[in-house]
Amino acid sequence: MNIFRLAFELFILYLLYKLVFELIIPVAKTTKQVKKQFGDMNAQMQEKMNQHQQNKNYTATKPPEQPKTKSDDYIDFEEVK
Repeated sequence: MNIFRLAFELFILYLLYKLVFELIIPVAKTTKQVKKQFGDMNAQMQEKMNQHQQNKNYTATKPPEQPKTKSDDYIDFEEVK
C-alpha cells in the first residue's frame, strides 16, 4: 500500500508542476506583456493628442488671413450649344 500512496503523491506533484509551469507562469507573463503594451500604446496616444492640441492652439492663435478677392479673375459663364 505504501508504494501506491507514494506513486499517487508523485503523480499529484507532477500534475502540480505541469500546472504551474505550463499554465500559471505563461499566463502571468502574457498578462504582464499585454499590460505593458497597452501602457505604451496609451502613452503614445497621449503624446500625439498633446502634440495635436499644441498644434491646434498654435494655429488658433494666428490671426486669420483675409482672402484676396480679384474681380479680374472672374469669367462669365456662357452656355455652349
